Amino acid sequence: MTPTGRVAWASSYPARPVRIIVPYGAGGPTDILARLTAQKLSEEFGKQFYVEDVPGAGGNVGMGQAARAAPDGYSLVVVPPNVVVNPALYARVPYDPYKDFDPVTIAVTSPTVLAVHPSIAATSVQELVSLIKAQPGKYSFASPGVGTPPHLVGEQFRLSFGLDLVHVPFNGAGPAVGSAIGGHTPVLFSSLPPAVPQIKDGKLRALAVMSSRRSTALPDVPSMAEAGYPNITGEGWFAFLVPAGTPKDITALLQREIVKIIALPDVKQRLESLGFVAIGNTSEECAEQFKSEGAKWTRVIKQAGIKAE
Repeated sequence: MTPTGRVAWASSYPARPVRIIVPYGAGGPTDILARLTAQKLSEEFGKQFYVEDVPGAGGNVGMGQAARAAPDGYSLVVVPPNVVVNPALYARVPYDPYKDFDPVTIAVTSPTVLAVHPSIAATSVQELVSLIKAQPGKYSFASPGVGTPPHLVGEQFRLSFGLDLVHVPFNGAGPAVGSAIGGHTPVLFSSLPPAVPQIKDGKLRALAVMSSRRSTALPDVPSMAEAGYPNITGEGWFAFLVPAGTPKDITALLQREIVKIIALPDVKQRLESLGFVAIGNTSEECAEQFKSEGAKWTRVIKQAGIKAE
């Protein structure tokens, strides 16, 4: 990338390091995307863009911190759908997803994968369902946390088959994947990026990608549509936001640069190998998706009676 086309003042921005807040622990998909993007932004601008993981309360701690940050272009936050889901899950959240942030872009999407510990005697979705039904209450599934897309897809899976399958939420995808690898929670619903390396190493067995099509990251793993269950699907997305009131020129510049970064051949290849799909939409499209996704998941949460613990 080159600085061609930047507005005249851009040579003064950034004048100091820029913080990218990740409201989850290290090793999860949000953290992976943030670090990959931060490296490229640092190279492009010649100033450090650094990642700060602020986990806790299903993302609320980090998102609350980001909402209170100065709107000066020196703080960004990367968020999954939880940013619009959590207000329906928690009695109180320390931010308003629509008033406290200005959208930059939805950078990528990533479907959920259903995987099991290798000791589980199931090599297909059908076999897993039969196994759980044969021993009600024995099995549990891990997710990155209450209300995350993998959790909601897991609940959809459980309800669709009428399974006695216990949900065990973790504070991020990294710990959830680790628990599944250790066999503590032998069934896992996770976004692809933190799970793909473990699946390729044989530490987990993927049974299906919870989407209508296969993932290029796991070409040998069938989609849920291929497995015969096209209605049990789920996809996460990851957006960059800035505190509301950030100068529009800075927001527009960040949007352009992030979209350029995820379209770079080496970055796009890396993202796809991890299970991401590059999107890079406009700030306006990002805002519209926030509204539609918020409404959709709020309905699901209310219908299922899901509440944060």
